[in-house]
Amino acid sequence: MKQDRFLTGILIGIGVLIVLALTVFFTRKDNQTYVAEDTPEGVVHNYVLAALNRDYEKAYGYLADLEHKPTYEEFRRSFLNREVNPDNTGVDVGKSEIVGDVATVEIGLIFNSSDPFSGGYRNYESAELLKQHGAWKLTSMPRYNFWGYNWYQETPK
Repeated sequence: MKQDRFLTGILIGIGVLIVLALTVFFTRKDNQTYVAEDTPEGVVHNYVLAALNRDYEKAYGYLADLEHKPTYEEFRRSFLNREVNPDNTGVDVGKSEIVGDVATVEIGLIFNSSDPFSGGYRNYESAELLKQHGAWKLTSMPRYNFWGYNWYQETPK
């Protein structure tokens, strides 16, 4: 008789945990919103979010107008062909350092481990921005996750 009560208590506890987990899952806030673009950090945040949301037109709008800039079609194709693959990468946008019209933003790329017993890892890189016509524009980001290897490079002849 006591074993039945103990087992019933365990099952009720498991049920309560399941209900709590589902409640937290369905009521959590979506933190993936665009922010103001008046800072280098805001531009990096919005570019990453646009790339993750596959809004290639918006993401392309954050690129600087410099020599050898990829065309919109080349930019989009880089994502579609997985030459640039932001999936499975978390991003932590850090602080920026501004010197005149040039800014550097620290970016922490967060990668999950491939097995359930290991933790993920972070790789710190940086994004470079240039102020053009009063707006911050990207000139480089971490390659392969958010930036094509051949963007802004002269095409070999």
